[in-house]
Amino acid sequence: MRTMPQTSSSGQPLTGVGQGARTRAEQLAAALDERIRARRLAPGDPVGTLESLRAETGLAYATVSEAVRLLRDRGVLEIRPGRGGGLFVADRGPVVRLRHTLLSVAEEPGTVADAIELRDHLEALIDVGAARHRTADDVTDLRRLLGELRAAPDWDAFMRANWALHERIAAISPNAMARAVYTGTLGHLGAASPHLSDDGGTGDGTAAAGYRAGRYQVHADLVEAIAAGDEAAVRAAVARHNTTT
Repeated sequence: MRTMPQTSSSGQPLTGVGQGARTRAEQLAAALDERIRARRLAPGDPVGTLESLRAETGLAYATVSEAVRLLRDRGVLEIRPGRGGGLFVADRGPVVRLRHTLLSVAEEPGTVADAIELRDHLEALIDVGAARHRTADDVTDLRRLLGELRAAPDWDAFMRANWALHERIAAISPNAMARAVYTGTLGHLGAASPHLSDDGGTGDGTAAAGYRAGRYQVHADLVEAIAAGDEAAVRAAVARHNTTT
């Protein structure tokens, strides 16, 4: 892994990365937030892309993605998919306030179960919306993320790839309010996932491998249904997804 450069391609330092006890993702998020404030970027101004930040910093794709997710959840960044998309300074409007409300209850008892129930109710709305509005670039991204899900070396990596795939599907849906609630639940579930055992909670490695294979196939079916714009197939995949979580 290359060392984080001292300045960005625009000449604005990414300070604080590589120092202190925070994770690399937290350090990068803080540095990006500082850059946005130092340059006085306005809502809608471009910040870059995941690939440009990865190339600039030399950090792993998962680290850059986590830093971007942290800033999105804090209402700093907006992720726009597809051609001409990327990372933009967020407009801190009612959708951001809604996401902050979801994050504020993250530590209350029972919120993992609550988040799963809420996500399951929104899954069909989000995924059917994606099937109606997907572009060729969207489909390419979904299949790439699906490949990362299949190649995940362990349970934690599998879950991170799972959340990344669902976040990308949600980004296609035009319903901004549903996206905010849905991705808010994913953020909470993603934060909880490292507490799961490497066997996926099944008790042994063999069972875990079978469980992961089954979960991968459900997601593969969902992606292909979205790619085909087949709403009936999307709903069938969602039903399987929600009953085997």
